[in-house]
Amino acid sequence: MKSIAIASLLVAMSSAALAGPTCTVPQAKWMKEADFKKGLEAQGYQIKTFKVSKGQCYEIYGFDKTGKKVEIYFDPSNAKVLEVKA
Repeated sequence: MKSIAIASLLVAMSSAALAGPTCTVPQAKWMKEADFKKGLEAQGYQIKTFKVSKGQCYEIYGFDKTGKKVEIYFDPSNAKVLEVKA
């Protein structure tokens, strides 16, 4: 029984570690996806995947202007970078 509790705790901790940030901005205040993407592409990003994360933030997978692979979470209201994962 003790090992099941420890395993459950480890799974919960690893899930929390993998989760991205949480955004609480109402959707009415979000930037339009097209405008957001256009702004990032103007900065040299190549977006392969764009989505709204479980935490209600904009999330991209792609490459930065140097060609480095990126996974970045953004505030959907102002495009501020919230978290970058390697």
